[in-house]
Amino acid sequence: MREFIFPETINVYKMEEKQLSENESLELISKMINKAKQSYKDTGVSSMMWGIVISLCSLVRFAEIEFGFSLPFNIYWLTFVAVIPQILISIREHKGKNYKTYDDTYMLYVWMGFGISIGLLVFITSVVGNEAEKSSFPFYEYISSFFLLLYGIPTFITGTACKVKPMLWGALLCWICSIATVYSNGKIDLLLTALAAIFAWLIPGIIMQLDFRKAKNELGRNHV
Repeated sequence: MREFIFPETINVYKMEEKQLSENESLELISKMINKAKQSYKDTGVSSMMWGIVISLCSLVRFAEIEFGFSLPFNIYWLTFVAVIPQILISIREHKGKNYKTYDDTYMLYVWMGFGISIGLLVFITSVVGNEAEKSSFPFYEYISSFFLLLYGIPTFITGTACKVKPMLWGALLCWICSIATVYSNGKIDLLLTALAAIFAWLIPGIIMQLDFRKAKNELGRNHV
C-alpha cells in the first residue's frame, strides 16, 4: 500500500530541512570568523621600534649633556627617519592580516599619523628653537613636555581600543611625565622621556610580540 503524504506535510519537511541548513551555515560562518580572529594578533613591532628609538635618542642626548660631548648630527633626527619604517611596517602588517575590522583601519592611520606628527614636531622645534635662541625665552626647556603630550595620544587610543593594559598605563605615564617635565630641568626631562618610552612602547611591544608568537604557534598546531 502506497503511503500518501499530504502537501502540508511535505512543506513542513522542506522547512525543517531548510532551517537545518541555515543553522549549519551560520555555525560554519561563526567557526570561520572565530578562526580568523584567532589568527589576528598585533605583532608589537611598531611599538618596540618607537620604544627603542625614543629611549635611545633621549639617553644619548642625556649622555651628551652629562659627559660634555656632541655627535656630528642631532640624534633626534632618528625619529624623523623612523617615520619611513613605521609607514612600511603598518602597511605590511595591514596587508598580512587574515582578519580585518574597522578598528584595524583606523589604528593603521592613528600610528601613521603619529609617525608623521613626530617628524614634523622635530622639524618645527629645530626651526623655532633656533629663533628662540635669539630671545630670552627658554624654549628648549619645554620641548620634552610637548613630545610626551603627543606620545600619550596614540598610546592611549591603542591601549583602550585593543585592550592592551600595559600600553594604557604607559599612556598615562607619558602624560604624568609631561606635567613633571614642566617643573624639572633638562637632564631629568630626558630621563623621564626615556622612562615613558620604555614603559609605553618597548615593554608593551615585547608583550604583544610574545602573545603574537604564542597565537601563531597555536594556530600552526591546530592546522596539523
